Amino acid sequence: MAENITKNSSQSSAAAAAGSKGLTPDQFKVIGFTQEEANKIERPTISYWQDAWRRLRKNPVAMGALVVLGLLVIMVIIGPHIRGYDYINMIVVEKNQGPSGKYWFGTDSLGRDLFSRVWVGARASVIIALVATALKMVIGTLYGAAMAHFGGWVDDIMMRIIEVINSLPNLLITILIMMILGNNLFALLVALSITAWCNTARQTRGLIKQLKESEYVYAAEVLGASPMRIIIKHYVPNMISILLLDASTAIPNFIFTEAGLSFLGIGLTSPEISLGVLISQGQQTLDFYPTQLLFPCVVLCVIVMAFNLLGDGLRDALDPKLRK
Repeated sequence: MAENITKNSSQSSAAAAAGSKGLTPDQFKVIGFTQEEANKIERPTISYWQDAWRRLRKNPVAMGALVVLGLLVIMVIIGPHIRGYDYINMIVVEKNQGPSGKYWFGTDSLGRDLFSRVWVGARASVIIALVATALKMVIGTLYGAAMAHFGGWVDDIMMRIIEVINSLPNLLITILIMMILGNNLFALLVALSITAWCNTARQTRGLIKQLKESEYVYAAEVLGASPMRIIIKHYVPNMISILLLDASTAIPNFIFTEAGLSFLGIGLTSPEISLGVLISQGQQTLDFYPTQLLFPCVVLCVIVMAFNLLGDGLRDALDPKLRK
């Protein structure tokens, strides 16, 4: 800065001296940096989400997982229609066929195309996981926000309810719900999400207790904003990164849980189809036709691993401590 001031002073003196000799300042060229160029910001400012996306792109594992998930999404949409075989159409004379040019994954014990059934099952498992995650996030966020916002005896009562729910065995609750409501999709969604929201509520409560002391929250309360408006307009946008990380870990957990429940016969059962149902059916013919178990297991592992790797990448990308 001092050097630039010295240069500018020298240029002004030179211009004054040149003016006495009949020269004009236009005949001189500035060498070095002007004051405006010295104060110019070379690196443009970027937002929190732009910086997170930049860091995520630099993570090859996370980007690879994102590409794999994109391909899986395409396959669960168009996969059942690629070969032209209906996943419920039975051709008994071609049952228990191995992988071939006609049947890429072979056929099951009833002669149904396993390639189509695997992708239909994957679609069902992913949809179940997404819906259960959405229920978990909505219920947990609103419940936790209500606890932190109202506080006092409301917070104490609502926290005791969470402690009671968490004290009950998850598997026992799931079995009871499936026995009462039956082995159907609605019962499975209720069983998956009825206790999962508790951890989200606890996390949300802790975050909002910190945000509650912010000036913009006080301003909203003074202006007469309702508690629901404050939660949606002020609390949730400031927690979106934490909620996103919670969702990225919940999705693979729900997929794996659904597969486990269906494998044990507690979740969906035939004729409903999911990866867990296919794995359960493939286990019955494992000794003679192992490919009927292999392909559903491989697809399940790839989906869960891709979500987990992407979740790890998002955790690093959204960490404000790593922002540069």
